[in-house]
Amino acid sequence: MPRATLSRIQTPDFARSMATTSPESLIQQLQWRYATKQFDPQQKIAPEVWAALEQSLVLTPSSYGMQPWKFIILSGNAELRERLVPHSWGQRQVADASHFVVFTVRTEVTTSDVETYVERIAEVRQIDKSAVDPLKKMIEGGIVKGLSASQQHDWATRQAYIALGNFMTSAALLGVDTCPMEGIVPAKFDEILGLKGSGYATCVACAAGFRANTDKYAQLPKVRYSAQQVIEHR
Repeated sequence: MPRATLSRIQTPDFARSMATTSPESLIQQLQWRYATKQFDPQQKIAPEVWAALEQSLVLTPSSYGMQPWKFIILSGNAELRERLVPHSWGQRQVADASHFVVFTVRTEVTTSDVETYVERIAEVRQIDKSAVDPLKKMIEGGIVKGLSASQQHDWATRQAYIALGNFMTSAALLGVDTCPMEGIVPAKFDEILGLKGSGYATCVACAAGFRANTDKYAQLPKVRYSAQQVIEHR
């Protein structure tokens, strides 16, 4: 990156010029967002809005940039979604929301995964793959050789939660309701979605759509501890 460009990016004025929303609007949308309990099954997310939300998943940051995930999107296939409801503690968001996202992660991270990633870096940045060797060795030492398979899966799961948060915030900014769902049986999801043997496993899910008028939770005040209780300045 040219020095002049780097200097410009680092200035507060440039950062403000890149803002597409105000601090007030951001807080307003985060206050508006809540874990939607009832979705209106008749209201669907517009294709261009959903396309942006899919890109928010793609653009999510991850450790080393490894992206150890795959996002399974269920927007139609009512029969399949109904099959998942009993394995979601009966939560109707699975079937009633406009879209339902199943976050799956690598069950194991291999040398082949690292090789695929560095090849992608070389392709996108148009550089020789050898230039990425230091990063390749770092990932192999830290993840492939440094962690057991179960630890690798735990690491990948933590990355998926970054994607979940990014998705929910992006949805709120676009006026789309969401409900993160840990109350699912991952093994049953894997079975129904045909994930066994794929190298991926379910870790969490998120429904997205528009709240129903009958959802009593929509009007309840948001309960949070004060900033003084959860934020410490040093």
